[in-house]
Amino acid sequence: MDVPPPASLHRFRPPDGHRRLRLEVAWDGGPYVGWQSQPGAPSVQDTLYDAFGHLGPGALRPVAAGRTDSGVHAEAMPVHVDVPGSFRIPAERLARALNAWLPPSVAVLEAGDAPPGFHARFSCTERRYVYRLLVQPQRHPLWQGRALHVPGPLDLAAMNAAAGRLTGTHDFAAFATQEDRQTVRELRVLRVVPGAPVWEVQVAGESFLRHMVRGLVGTLLLCGQGRLSPDRVSEVLAGRQRSQAGANVPAGGLYFTGASYAEPGHRQA
Repeated sequence: MDVPPPASLHRFRPPDGHRRLRLEVAWDGGPYVGWQSQPGAPSVQDTLYDAFGHLGPGALRPVAAGRTDSGVHAEAMPVHVDVPGSFRIPAERLARALNAWLPPSVAVLEAGDAPPGFHARFSCTERRYVYRLLVQPQRHPLWQGRALHVPGPLDLAAMNAAAGRLTGTHDFAAFATQEDRQTVRELRVLRVVPGAPVWEVQVAGESFLRHMVRGLVGTLLLCGQGRLSPDRVSEVLAGRQRSQAGANVPAGGLYFTGASYAEPGHRQA
């Protein structure tokens, strides 16, 4: 007796006459309004779509695992693109072919056929980010737009104590900007890892609210600077008032670093 395929294989299959490609894409977010296409403004989605147009007609608009905001970078973003059956660029040549038409700020790192049922956004079970802090007395021009300069010392223990209170499933309304979706999320990882001179705030979860990661980092900075007690963070979380949490840190320090796909045949990025 035949076993029917998982429902996702039907739900997420490409349109008839098309096949699905899976890409891993990196970009410098500085020149772009984010991943998502916006009228009259440069987006990563449109830039990649235009590159496909140079390789042949009929490719559909790319879909990414996450919709990054203006100025946010990506080190390894899973993307899928549906192309017509007539698309003839071999998988082993596709990344190089696309990069020939992409600007220096965007690159396809890997490309190939997607596994059955793969959807870059809806099949994703975890998204990971890093926020970078340049912790030293003077700014450095090579980190401009890549990390937030923090001239004063930070209390690492206080920041990680606050992070522990925020990890888990909570209502994160206090950390979201102009959010009209339900605000309960599972924050699986939030930790501060020191470096010399760049510290990392590492974040992971299935999904995030608008500007949530930047609000979390802003709040941890208040704790690291002694302006907010880690014990007070639980009250901020329960209060659900955006004004009580830290300000959104600038987008330039934020990086999308990877995603996971738990279904069989879906490798992790």
